[in-house]
Amino acid sequence: MLKPLPFAAVLVLIAGGALVHGAVTLRWDALESSEKRELTAKLHALDLADAEWRSELVPTDMPTNERSTATSRRYIGPGGRVVSASFISGIPGSVATHTPDVCYPGSGYKTLRGPKKEVLTLPNGQACETYVADFEKKSQTKVDRVRVRWSWTVSGEWVAPDSPRWAFAKSLRAPTIYKVYVVTLLPEADGGAGPEEDVVTKAFAHAAWAKYAAAFANQ
Repeated sequence: MLKPLPFAAVLVLIAGGALVHGAVTLRWDALESSEKRELTAKLHALDLADAEWRSELVPTDMPTNERSTATSRRYIGPGGRVVSASFISGIPGSVATHTPDVCYPGSGYKTLRGPKKEVLTLPNGQACETYVADFEKKSQTKVDRVRVRWSWTVSGEWVAPDSPRWAFAKSLRAPTIYKVYVVTLLPEADGGAGPEEDVVTKAFAHAAWAKYAAAFANQ
């Protein structure tokens, strides 16, 4: 039989573990307010298209864990330019993982340029930090080169932490986190410094985070 003091300690450890696990997996629905659910639905519905770009919903082949959701759209702009954007929401343990530097090589892409941080300045003056990396996949008929940007947020400030899984594991008071992927096409000729994307396409990609930030500001 366990002595009273050790037995009490075991109960505290079990209860504490259950609380932490419940928070991480969103078992406790009270942690997710109705306002947060409305914001999440609003962000998934956000269409980045404008007068020059049209959009279409596309099935997402992005791997998502339990309790995470992804919405993907393809945008076709002037001259047939194409940008793809995916918005992912869910619990920290799911959304902080499955980053492009892991997923793209796992899908047969070669990494041309590993992840580096890029800081964008949004129209409201807010800094937006993203990761950016380039990938390439060759087949018998074509070469696909893409540039992928991705970033996370909890409350509208977009960040690219060094260790996302650890950084967001500490966000138990904000059980839903968000991630955005923006994928642009790169030309086949890369040159010494690496391929450069079209300036119109790049501007549209950068504007994506401005629109998501505005959605947070107007909630």
